[in-house]
Amino acid sequence: MNHTTESGLRTEQGDEAIPCGRREEILEAATKLFAEHGFSDTVTQVLVEKLQIGKGTLYRYFPSKRELFLAAVDRVMRRLRQRVDFVIAEIEDPLDRVAQAIRAYLAFFVKHPEFVELLVQERALFKDRKKSTYFEHQDTNVVRWRILFGSLIVEGRVREIPVERITDIINNLLYGTMFTNYFSGQQKPSEQQAKDILDVVFYGILSESERQRINQACVGG
Repeated sequence: MNHTTESGLRTEQGDEAIPCGRREEILEAATKLFAEHGFSDTVTQVLVEKLQIGKGTLYRYFPSKRELFLAAVDRVMRRLRQRVDFVIAEIEDPLDRVAQAIRAYLAFFVKHPEFVELLVQERALFKDRKKSTYFEHQDTNVVRWRILFGSLIVEGRVREIPVERITDIINNLLYGTMFTNYFSGQQKPSEQQAKDILDVVFYGILSESERQRINQACVGG
């Protein structure tokens, strides 16, 4: 079943929100070209011919190839946010929301390896930028997750450690897994990878008896 949101996004149940409009059409086609040919070897003339538009139309939206590329990367991160938000929208329990968000993140990049390619190219070719698009979006998005973990600490469901440590560790695990899948090949289904990350993050690697032994040693010391 298709739905239309207030922002004009056409959504299909169980899939990413897909924005409508000429700008998004250009970005969709540009993403494929950049991923296939690389930023340097992508020719905008090929793009306008593919879309059957004039160069003036392209330049009206994106005055330079650099701006077009960076807008395509920004779109990757916007679509990731849309996908995660779609998946967790109806989930009330905070920890279940974390779990489903992790699953959605991994599945998103497995489904769209061309998006990972754009992130790689940005890091390699645009070193003049103080912060990459990925981390700009992460810095904005992480606030709500830190608030969520803070509430779980208050409720006694998560132990008292700085929320920044929690989100940094989870973000680094996901970021590393995403690139490992892309460069080395996905060794496990994304669902299993999510389970492994959740198991270690939620339960740790130590047995209950070992945790007690360490706590006793700390008290005794």
